[in-house]
Amino acid sequence: MCVGAALFLFDYVLSVAHAEEKFEFYIYFQEPEDFLKEAFDGEPPSPQVLQLGDSEQQRIREVYGRPFPKPRLHYWSADGKTAWIFDDIGKEGYQPTTSGFVVKDGTVVAARVLTYRESRGEEVGEDFFLEQLEGARADGNGLDQTVDSITGATESVDMMKRKARTAITLDSLVN
Repeated sequence: MCVGAALFLFDYVLSVAHAEEKFEFYIYFQEPEDFLKEAFDGEPPSPQVLQLGDSEQQRIREVYGRPFPKPRLHYWSADGKTAWIFDDIGKEGYQPTTSGFVVKDGTVVAARVLTYRESRGEEVGEDFFLEQLEGARADGNGLDQTVDSITGATESVDMMKRKARTAITLDSLVN
């Protein structure tokens, strides 16, 4: 093997190792497939697509704080409930957190953090926090129940409240 090829291979292996190290800092709470199985008693329905036109984007902007980053979104629906999996950031410049929400009759019936990618605030993925979002309904652009903050994780808490309210809005667009 020539020296150039050996150096390329060495650099490649180092870059892959570095990338894997970076992902070690992510906290994986639940796989999306497992979330959907839990939401639909082991039998998730096929995904559907919600197209986000101008009027839908306007409604989402009111609660999400900006237009939804994608023009369409997959969701799952059965037995009068919808499940939503999407990303948001807690603090500008941070990596997105992936969460899942199940909504029925305009009420959050389940909230889960699937992958947490920020440097602090991962407590929002714990049951003691997520249970506060369950049973929440829309109240203006917020939620109708108080969600306690977590010291050092204020922006992550705000993100999860915003995402719960957005999931309620998304549900209202398909029901």
